[in-house]
Amino acid sequence: MGLNSSSIGRKVAMALSGLFLVFFLGQHFVINFSSVVSPETFNSWSHFMGTNGLVQFLLQPILIIGVVFHFVMGVILEVQNRKARAVNYVSFKGNTNSTWASRNMIISGLVILAFLGLHFYDFWVPEMVYKYIESNPEAPTRYYEELVHKFESHVRVILYVLAFILLMFHLWHGFASSFQSIGFNNKYSKALIGFTKFYAIFIPLGFIFIALYHHFNQILP
Repeated sequence: MGLNSSSIGRKVAMALSGLFLVFFLGQHFVINFSSVVSPETFNSWSHFMGTNGLVQFLLQPILIIGVVFHFVMGVILEVQNRKARAVNYVSFKGNTNSTWASRNMIISGLVILAFLGLHFYDFWVPEMVYKYIESNPEAPTRYYEELVHKFESHVRVILYVLAFILLMFHLWHGFASSFQSIGFNNKYSKALIGFTKFYAIFIPLGFIFIALYHHFNQILP
């Protein structure tokens, strides 16, 4: 029986894709946070990521496929779970039975997907136009100014903040449950779950800090 031919197989596939995206999210945060600490470092790392052939033509397509696969699989599992419920519960006591995050993974996921569309529009599309359509010469120091410019808009910053708050809820349940889905259950499980909760709070708050930092640095005297 194939990996995607059963509910367990689909859950494992979704968990693995989610863990891959969590790893990328951490790497993306480190690079973006360097813009707060050292614009020169941010330019250097961004220039490497933007010009390295392995990153551009192998890892970048894998990332895009991973994002699409994860959210499509999430929708499939949500539909499957709804159909599998033969009868509704007579009463539902909210957080007594489950957390808000676990009950609304599909909602937070779809909002995050919409945010990723905005993020691609803000950064990836202009980058592709700059390099491959307009064929501009590479400028290793342009990345910091382009990043800061994106956070001038109040509306864009508010959207980013809201998206990362929902990402926090999504990670709070999803990161930990990914390890459960792949059968990780041993003496290190408690410590690992603690790490996933810390990660779910720290990384989104870090991205929010980056957006607010660059925004207020431009509007405050």
